[in-house]
Amino acid sequence: MSVFKAYDVRGTYPDQIDLDLSYRIGRAFADYIGKGPLVVGHDMRTMAVDVQQRFIAGILDAGVDVIDIGLASTPQVYYAVGSLGASGGAAVTASHNPAQYIGFKVTREEAIPISGDTGLKDIEELATTPETPAPRQARGTVTRIDTLPGYLEHVLQWADLARPVRIASDAANGMAAHTFPSLLARLPQLENHGLYFELDGTFPNHEANPLKHSNLVDLQAKVKEVGAELGAAFDGDSDRCCFIDETGRPLGNDIITTLVAREVLKQEPGAAIVYDLRSSWVLPETVLAGGGRPVKERVGHSFLKERMREHDAPFGGELSGHYYFRKNWYADNSEIILLCVLSILTRTEKTLSQLVNELLCYHSTGEINFEVEDKLGALQRLREAFPDGKIDDLDGVTIAYGRPDQSGWWWVNLRPSNTEPLLRMTLEADDAVVMKEKKAKVIEILGVQPEE
Repeated sequence: MSVFKAYDVRGTYPDQIDLDLSYRIGRAFADYIGKGPLVVGHDMRTMAVDVQQRFIAGILDAGVDVIDIGLASTPQVYYAVGSLGASGGAAVTASHNPAQYIGFKVTREEAIPISGDTGLKDIEELATTPETPAPRQARGTVTRIDTLPGYLEHVLQWADLARPVRIASDAANGMAAHTFPSLLARLPQLENHGLYFELDGTFPNHEANPLKHSNLVDLQAKVKEVGAELGAAFDGDSDRCCFIDETGRPLGNDIITTLVAREVLKQEPGAAIVYDLRSSWVLPETVLAGGGRPVKERVGHSFLKERMREHDAPFGGELSGHYYFRKNWYADNSEIILLCVLSILTRTEKTLSQLVNELLCYHSTGEINFEVEDKLGALQRLREAFPDGKIDDLDGVTIAYGRPDQSGWWWVNLRPSNTEPLLRMTLEADDAVVMKEKKAKVIEILGVQPEE
């Protein structure tokens, strides 16, 4: 399987991505962009520094200048690209993947993502040609810049805390351990009880993937232990944040998108809010009720960012825990969404669970994964099983019965993962019994039990 994925480059080190391929990808990235400077930062993985240096060497041999920002979260890389007026940038990271993985998230100017549909295949072709191009006569130069102070100032624009607040957070030994403590130092009204804030690319405590509820157990206990008003769980490169309420209950990221969108529309009536098609129907309902324009998009950060630019949307969110902000070059940022939620929470007498309960009017399975050999065949079987439903082919297949203004409605989306060899299913209904019945029916149609 190629290390060039739908949204980034990712693979195990050194068998899939070694130092030679890192050099070649850096050279291909620079040749594709064609000019500099290009920002490069790296995460805390054990091989990240070596990989970054070879990646930078490839850029320099293409005759392109580099801005080396050193240890940096992925949102910090996006900030550097946008604020420094760079021609593009790369985060040397494998996001939430286990310790043996490394990779590259690459952008062009203004932190515009380069995906499989917008140039990553071209970079792959350049990087995997049989012969490595000779270094250009005029080699690029390296400038080293500490972007953390500027990044903190940028993120603090979203801090509007009306009172002191106590939280618990879990950095998962990832890049939030680099940026979040410095942010906390600037926010004395924010009392944080942190877990695993030691940078460690071996992830000794748990996987850096907050979508898996098994990785939230320690944070749930900490929230209850200290009486926190919420818990925040970061992923490995700190571009995602997932939430639990003060009772320790994990919250759907589509519900967090809905909560924040409602506030955004108070400041910007009539604005577009972009969301992915797995999200609860309460999200577009709430946006419409708030006078906004809900814009549904297929799953994937590059697609949502493109749609947000098209509609000048101030905010967007995905079920995966990526949240996007127009004033952040339409890029995702875990700390900005956390500050948004805290700003809402400190301006109400309600708890987070009470705020969320107002939006939990429907019943969802959340996203469920299946290992299926014949993915296209599975999609076709689902179509044939529900021939009278409303079918949408935006991403995989979505089949819907009824509308939110009617009782007895339900919908299901089944889509191939863009990052793993899986089928992903999300199903929602206005009735819990219907949701369970349809979930069992879809599992029967697929003929395979979901992953634990």
